[in-house]
Amino acid sequence: MKIELAKTETIHFVGIGGIGMSGLANIMQGLGFKVQGSDIGLNKNIERLKKNKIKVYEGHNKNNIKNSTILVISSAIKQSNPEVRFAKKKFLPIYKRGEMLAHIVSLLKRNIVVAGSHGKTTTTSLISAVFAATKLDPTIINGGVLNSFNNSAKLGKGEWCILESDESDGSFVQVSPTYSIITNIDKEHMDYYKNMKNLKELFVKFIEKTPSYGKSFICLDDQNNKEIIKKIKIKNFHTYGTDKNSQFLITNIYQSKNSSKFNINVKLPGKKNYYINNITIPLLGLHNIRNATAAAAVSIAIGISSKIIKKALKNFKGVQRRFNKIFTYKNSVFYDDYAHHPTEIKELLNGVKSVYKKEEIICIFQPHRISRIQNLKKEFSLSFSKANSVILCPVYAAGEKLKLGFSYKNFAKLLAKNSKVKVFMVENEKDLSSYIKNNIYGEKIVIGMGAGSISGWIRNLPKTI
Repeated sequence: MKIELAKTETIHFVGIGGIGMSGLANIMQGLGFKVQGSDIGLNKNIERLKKNKIKVYEGHNKNNIKNSTILVISSAIKQSNPEVRFAKKKFLPIYKRGEMLAHIVSLLKRNIVVAGSHGKTTTTSLISAVFAATKLDPTIINGGVLNSFNNSAKLGKGEWCILESDESDGSFVQVSPTYSIITNIDKEHMDYYKNMKNLKELFVKFIEKTPSYGKSFICLDDQNNKEIIKKIKIKNFHTYGTDKNSQFLITNIYQSKNSSKFNINVKLPGKKNYYINNITIPLLGLHNIRNATAAAAVSIAIGISSKIIKKALKNFKGVQRRFNKIFTYKNSVFYDDYAHHPTEIKELLNGVKSVYKKEEIICIFQPHRISRIQNLKKEFSLSFSKANSVILCPVYAAGEKLKLGFSYKNFAKLLAKNSKVKVFMVENEKDLSSYIKNNIYGEKIVIGMGAGSISGWIRNLPKTI
C-alpha cells in the first residue's frame, strides 16, 4: 500500500535512533513517505535505518530540517532542541511519536494494540509470532527487536497491524484499537502523570475506545487492572491470568531452565468451556506465561486455531534484550535484560530463581533516569531480594538534568539492607570490566539490567576481561 499524499511530504524524526521512533520511520518509508531523521549518536537502530536507505544526521542542527515539511519528536526531546525551535519558526507541524503513530494506524483497517506498564514488547512479539504462522501478513510496530526478522518493525501486506503503545506521554489514547491488551498498570512515568489516579483514568479512556466489534483483554492478576475494570462503563472485555475469575485461566504451570509449560481454561460467556493444554514457550517466568496467554487469547478471538497458536508460541524466536544469553566466562553465564523498573526486576528474578535454584545470581544494575530512581527509591531497594549480590552502576540520566537529591552511596546501603544482598559500586565501564575479571568465576548467573548503556557494557565485556 502506498499513500499518495506521501509524495509531497518529508518527515523528519528528531531522536530517530529510539526503538519506537526507528520502527515508525521504517513503516512510514514503506508506505511511501520520504523519511529522514537525526540523533545525538549512532546505534544499532540507526544502522538498520541506514541499511533501509533512510538518511540520518548525527547531532541536532536546524540545517537538518531545511527541506522537511513535518517533524516527529520522541518523548525525550525537549522544546529547546534546535530542530524543534527552527520548526516552530518555520510554522511546521510538530507531532509526538504517539500522535503520528495514531495517524498511520488509521490508514490500516484493523489493529491490535498492546498497552500497559510492563510486558508490552514481549506480548507484541508473541502475537506477531502467531500471526507469522498464518497468511495474515500483518504490519508490526514493536518496542524491541524481534529475532525472527532482526528489526522492530515490518510493513505487511495484510489488513492487520500489531503495535506496542507508549503510555509515557499520554498519547497512546489517540490510537483507536480494534483489539487491545492491558498487561498491567504500575507507578511509572510520574513526571508526566503526577499521580496514579491520572494514569488509571487514561487507561479507562483507552479501553472505552474499543469498538463493539472488537475486544479488550485485561490481565486480572494486576491489582490496578482490577480497579479500572470497576470504572469501565461498557464491559466489552475479556480477562486473563491466574486469578480464578479469569476467562482465560492459566493452570498447570511447569517451568524448566529452557521453557515454561501451562494450560489455558477458556471460559467465555455463552460458550462451552474448554482447555488448551500443554502450551510451551521458550521463556522463563510467570510474567511471560501471562504475556503468552494474552497473545493466545487475542488470537483465539480473531479465529486463529489453537493448533497454530501452540506451534507458533513453541517456536518463538524471542526478543532482543529480554534475558538473552550473551557469553560464558569462567563457567559463569552472562545475560542481558531490559528490566529497569522495580516490578520488572522482581518478575525477572522470580523467573530466574524458580529454575536456577542452586546457582548464585548476580545483577549488574544501571538505574535509568534520575526521576525514576527518585520516585521509586524504596521500591528499587526491595526488588533484588531473589539475587545474591548487585553490582551498582552510575545512573544513566537519559538526558535529564535533575539532581538526585540524596546520597547514591546511601542508596546502595538501602538496597543492601532491604533486599538483603551484597552491593558493590562501580564508577564506569572500565571499572565494571576490572571487577568482573577479578571477582566472577564458578557457576553463576550474571544479569545486566537497565534501559541505558548497560547492554553495550555487557556485550563489550568479552573484549576487556
